[in-house]
Amino acid sequence: MLLRNIAIACALGAALSSCASYQPPSPAFHRTLSEPYRLDSGDRVRVTVFEQDALTNSYAVDKGGFIAMPLIGSVPARGHTTEELEKAVADRLRNGFLRDPSIAAEVETYRPFFIMGEVTQGGQYSYVPGLTVQKAIAIAGGFTARAEQRNADLTRQVNGKIETGRVLVSDPIQPGDTIFVRERWF
Repeated sequence: MLLRNIAIACALGAALSSCASYQPPSPAFHRTLSEPYRLDSGDRVRVTVFEQDALTNSYAVDKGGFIAMPLIGSVPARGHTTEELEKAVADRLRNGFLRDPSIAAEVETYRPFFIMGEVTQGGQYSYVPGLTVQKAIAIAGGFTARAEQRNADLTRQVNGKIETGRVLVSDPIQPGDTIFVRERWF
């Protein structure tokens, strides 16, 4: 009887200690969903320079956070919105190349998201707008038999810092997010 009580106490202690380490995501974690999209490595941007077919193209944001364009070279893109990128490209082209450039930029392909843990096929997947945690899990082949199916841990970059929070499977994800599906207790 004493051994059974000790075993139960140890199991409860382990369960409670894992709960004690959990902290809900900060308000900024969800606020990023309503902010304008910020470019980063892995994104592909379609830059249109009107009446300049040689400059209009699709450009990848490299590991350094730049896009490389003809004539003007590397343009910083990491952390900028497409509107800010349009202005930066126009300013560079205005500096000795074009008198009054008209630029449009749009995200052609978003950087991937990552999923791991208790899913059939964890890995890197292409992001499309409107994805939720549940849809991402479906793309990864669904839950395993041991998966916690109500929520998951989501890691994302918030204001230049990496944050992790537990979210419902109905929560939206963003490009570059990492989803971890935990194993359930019973």
